[in-house]
Amino acid sequence: MSQPMLATYDPTQVEFAWDAWWYKRNFFHVSASEALKMPREKTFVMLLPPPNVTGVLHIGHTLMAAIQDTITRYKRMKGFFSLWEPGTDHAGIATQSVVEKKVLKEEKKTRNDYGREKFLEKIWEWKHSHGNQIMGQFKRLGVSFDVTNTYFTMDEKRSSAVTHAFVELFDKNILYRSERIVNWCCTLKTAISDLEIDDLEVNTPTFLHVPLHKGKYEFGTITHFSYPLKDDPSKKIEIATTRLETMLGDVAVAVNSKDERYKHLIGKELLHPFFPDRKLVIIADDILVDMNFGTGAVKVNECCLLFN
Repeated sequence: MSQPMLATYDPTQVEFAWDAWWYKRNFFHVSASEALKMPREKTFVMLLPPPNVTGVLHIGHTLMAAIQDTITRYKRMKGFFSLWEPGTDHAGIATQSVVEKKVLKEEKKTRNDYGREKFLEKIWEWKHSHGNQIMGQFKRLGVSFDVTNTYFTMDEKRSSAVTHAFVELFDKNILYRSERIVNWCCTLKTAISDLEIDDLEVNTPTFLHVPLHKGKYEFGTITHFSYPLKDDPSKKIEIATTRLETMLGDVAVAVNSKDERYKHLIGKELLHPFFPDRKLVIIADDILVDMNFGTGAVKVNECCLLFN
């Protein structure tokens, strides 16, 4: 050594050298053809839970990488043919949102200004930038995965595998298409997962801003309206709702069978003001209808029936 040993441990003097040497010697590379020759009981394969390309790694990724790296190295030292395969995830809507915010801030443009193809190019630019950055961060940690086998959830092989899996599951009737209530995002112009929304409970009339609309709209206001009986339009059943607009999809009105006000009306039909030919029936539901809440009559629309 040309210089005295440092008094304290300096990771930059050690880790970078080992990291570069490990990858230069290809110590962690695993050949698929060689793996197929190995006995199954002596093969260990683990996939890296792919980080989203929406940003960079955080402390949680570091903990995960340390644990998985320890497991992989242990298996390797035990003589297992070990492959720890890394990759990144496209995180569809989340990545789109990040890129949209970026171009709006930097270029004052929206995805509509670019058009589909040009905006996809922007998203791929983001993926190549942040995907490589994420892999670089993992390598800085000194983890022992095979970077030559790095995958991306939207690359050709993975996309083909997903399509194949969906078709096979559909053919076996394990996977099927159904109609469900979805969360529509006014900003992204698409349906989003329950995990991507924040529920807001409104107990009193409240004015809230709606994305892409000027001003605020009132929420939590109860509106009363009535449906006349088909046999005798002079008689009506009153409804109280905070979602008046959903009456366009109404197909029934539910009441409690013990409610003296309505029990004699169960089975009768009502007239819909906009759709006179639609069958709108009064039904009984003693579980979901609280006769002491509101008017004791609950409107039921097609979405509710599909969801339940």
